[in-house]
Amino acid sequence: MTKIRLVALDLDNTLLDDYKNISKANKEAIQKAIDLGVKVVITTGRPLRAIDHILKELGLNHSKGYSVTFNGGLIQRNDGYLLAQESLSYEQVSYLYQHLSSLDLPVDILSHGTVYSLSRPGRPSRYPEANPSLTFKTLKDFTDLPKNLVYNKVVVVTDEAFLEDKIKAMTALIGSEFEAFKSREIIFEIMPKGVHKASGLAKLCQVLEINPQCVMAVGDEENDVTMIRWAGLGVAMHNASPLVKEVADVVTTKDHNHSGVAEAIEKYVLGGG
Repeated sequence: MTKIRLVALDLDNTLLDDYKNISKANKEAIQKAIDLGVKVVITTGRPLRAIDHILKELGLNHSKGYSVTFNGGLIQRNDGYLLAQESLSYEQVSYLYQHLSSLDLPVDILSHGTVYSLSRPGRPSRYPEANPSLTFKTLKDFTDLPKNLVYNKVVVVTDEAFLEDKIKAMTALIGSEFEAFKSREIIFEIMPKGVHKASGLAKLCQVLEINPQCVMAVGDEENDVTMIRWAGLGVAMHNASPLVKEVADVVTTKDHNHSGVAEAIEKYVLGGG
């Protein structure tokens, strides 16, 4: 088996349990991997600011640590230094807002750690409860959105049933000019075309001179599919969606509430069998 040199970890329902905590077993396995010289990289839809507490808890908040944030839109050192960035244009954000709001969906536009929130009458965005560490600015109208910002992504965060009911219509309206996927049961994310976790990891591995075959990627949801396909070893969590399990090389026997990440690291990185 090829030696794993980099472990890419999704957060929600992968590294984190239902209470957004990292288990002792997961932390210990990650530390053992780091001690062997393995790079442990958080790959997430969140900005760096929203995962700073996680990086600190894992001892990764330094210039030799790396993260893939905004679903591959930003590749950063964990001290904040930017290695690569992809973003949406103002025209693209305007296009998305017009189409999504026509479906009565709340729209959140992210620029680094700031969220510009446009709710619909009777349907406020649920993004503040999903990611409370960000700065939220409520806009009365799209014309209030500042121009010439870096627009990292657009998200729709609403009740699960309502979101599921609108996904087909959203996909049809958005077309093929963007990357669009569910990242959690209440979150639908829209990125620039060609930007996803695999593209971000590929750029990072070029910088670090690591072959994709030496990467293990672990995830559970639709936005993890690209990196699980791309990595030399794609691991689906026991609690992963059927699509993720279908594309993965292996599936853990334990879920996110029972240290499935530790199981994968122990077995495939540390050689625990």
